[in-house]
Amino acid sequence: MDKVVASAAEAVAGIGDGASLAVGGFGLCGVPAVLIGALYERGTGDLRVVSNNCGLDGRGLGRLLAAGRIARAMGSYVGDNKEFARQYLAGEIEVELMPQGTLAERLRAGGAGIPAFYTPAGVGTMVADGGLPWRYAPDGTVAIASPAKEVREFGGRRHVLEEGITTDVALVRAALGDRHGNLVFDRAARNFNPLCAMAGRVTLAEVERLVEPGEIDPDAVHLPGVFVQRVVELTPAQAADKPVEKRTVTARGGERS
Repeated sequence: MDKVVASAAEAVAGIGDGASLAVGGFGLCGVPAVLIGALYERGTGDLRVVSNNCGLDGRGLGRLLAAGRIARAMGSYVGDNKEFARQYLAGEIEVELMPQGTLAERLRAGGAGIPAFYTPAGVGTMVADGGLPWRYAPDGTVAIASPAKEVREFGGRRHVLEEGITTDVALVRAALGDRHGNLVFDRAARNFNPLCAMAGRVTLAEVERLVEPGEIDPDAVHLPGVFVQRVVELTPAQAADKPVEKRTVTARGGERS
């Protein structure tokens, strides 16, 4: 039952080229940066990544992206990652974009063993009708476009069929965890981390603070340990490393910058 491993390098040792990954976090919040760093050092490539976004240039998944290690990305947001946008438009990476709520529910459904579901999100757009560019050719034409999806009417409203997502491995970050893999996430880090953890066949969790089994109130557990296979305890310095994606401060007098 003790799922703690000695290092992040040991945790990611079984991840090979071509693996599919569900990676938690939102922007730079709750991103499993230490596990991503260990995967970067390992040299693993040709990865299929499912994550809300691909980090920033040089941060989070941005490290793997800049090294050319990601072959395909599924998410809802390109954001300010200039390298991600460049690779996508240059045809160097395949990208499947979708509504953010659809991404969340596809991960949750996959983790719950639900193969597919219907949602009104995307009906009447290229999300349902097909034609979204998944990969560009070097000359700027669309090399691979999204296929059309099944649409059905329920209660007088049209819905599109979306498939659940499962991956080989999930990488997540938690504020608190115990040796059995029970996890607690802090605020916005709870957005995608539990969903990614459920979707992974093998889930690796880096935790900012490790406690003994029984120290977490069962009512406070956000993700039961049954979904987690390996736990990595972060050092104080690693736990404190929490960069801000867009820092906004208020100066005296109320002026924001």
